[in-house]
Amino acid sequence: MALSYNYLLFCSLVLSVIISPCIAQTSFRPKALILPVTKDASTLQYLTQINQRTPLVPVKYTLDLGGQFLWVVCLEDYESSSFTSPPCHSAPCSLANAPFCWDCSDSQPRPGCNNNTCNLLPDNTINGISFNGPLSMDVASIQSTNGKNPDLANGVRGMAGLGRNSISLPSLFSSAFSFPRKFAICLSSSTKASGAVFFGDGPYVMLPGVDVSTSLIYTPLILNPVSTATLLFRPRPSTDYFIGVKSVKINGHVVPLNTSLLSIDKNGVGGTKISTVHPYTVLESSIYEAFVKAFTKELANAPRVDSVSPFGACFDSTRIGSTRVGPAVPQIDLVLQSSDVYWRIFGGNSMVQVKSNVMCLGFVDGGVNPRTSIVIGGHQLENNLLQFDLARSRLGFSSSLLLRETACSNFNFTSHA
Repeated sequence: MALSYNYLLFCSLVLSVIISPCIAQTSFRPKALILPVTKDASTLQYLTQINQRTPLVPVKYTLDLGGQFLWVVCLEDYESSSFTSPPCHSAPCSLANAPFCWDCSDSQPRPGCNNNTCNLLPDNTINGISFNGPLSMDVASIQSTNGKNPDLANGVRGMAGLGRNSISLPSLFSSAFSFPRKFAICLSSSTKASGAVFFGDGPYVMLPGVDVSTSLIYTPLILNPVSTATLLFRPRPSTDYFIGVKSVKINGHVVPLNTSLLSIDKNGVGGTKISTVHPYTVLESSIYEAFVKAFTKELANAPRVDSVSPFGACFDSTRIGSTRVGPAVPQIDLVLQSSDVYWRIFGGNSMVQVKSNVMCLGFVDGGVNPRTSIVIGGHQLENNLLQFDLARSRLGFSSSLLLRETACSNFNFTSHA
């Protein structure tokens, strides 16, 4: 079933959910909600589509795992009979932690230019640019799911934020529909098939009937006390999702690196976060150099060849075999809170075929002194189910679903069980 609700939005639009009258007057409450996610072939961004406004219009968004909220540029052609702007110092402004008022210089208020409303700072995490945006409200529609199928068969204008705050999509859906404070992402490796974001608890059932939530491994989510946003009105913690990587192993051998870089310091620098806006995992330079050296040593049967941007380590792929989980290359383990808890990365998530006979290690050099030492990017997330349990502040991860003979593209979006 497609559910309609009111939401706070930026013009740039910021989202915050209030159950609309048509939902409040019924006894139906969905078990969970679902958004299909596709991969853009040219930018490698992960995209989703939300129907919004009155009448409903499909709008594409880039999925931003650590994003603060939903925003969309709407100055040009935003038309909707249900659009409103909350007055400054109102409850929606307080919920959004938006303390500053906004007055538009234009004598004709419109979406993106309204008087006496509050202001936030939408952050484009692709290009690192932040800008002013008044808080606004409108209607949107999203599909519900029972974890197996949708309940009803059936260019990018902004970013859909899933981050750790009160007005990101997971928090708003949880509040509006009394879901457990959980959401899960499952990104497809194909540009021709959809993955999904699930809001609410599992099951998360992929064809041919595999509930991929039954084999999750859990690790604590770490709160970075310093925001990683480009601009802020006032200090606050980061909305990104950090985990505690303690060491890195390749084929069971520990990679020698400066482990102090794996901790977050008092200025919010260091550590490991998960990102859907970085196509590949980014490593601080000294970590990257040690990592490539260790990986190359373990992949002794395949000679290095000339690098292909943006990668620094490429190999003769004619010397690399194949397995059920991708190229037959050394396994990479991100060791977490103990030696028994690790996120294993197989060849399908570590290697990228860039030419017919060239395969590259899908990790990139992030330079010296980056804000975050390790940023786990989209390629490493594909065909892995990640469940973010906000109530218990923990991450559940599956490792490659290919081991279970399924994939993130195997959710049945079209029919009932």
